[in-house]
Amino acid sequence: MLTINVAVLLAVIIVVRLRRRTEARKRSDEQLTVLIVLVFGVLVAPTAFGQGVVNVVGQVAEGITQSGH
Repeated sequence: MLTINVAVLLAVIIVVRLRRRTEARKRSDEQLTVLIVLVFGVLVAPTAFGQGVVNVVGQVAEGITQSGH
């Protein structure tokens, strides 16, 4: 039996949706993409990968903040 991780499936859907031309999208289509990305973020956040991304983004933000002073 094949098991598919929901986060991986959403990541594939996001990549496919974002590869389409911008001019061809409707407003409702863009809203659906945003919703899918939000759900993906909620699913990935508690994982080790999600925590790693949070740490990297935090370090980058801290570096930008300190370089501005």
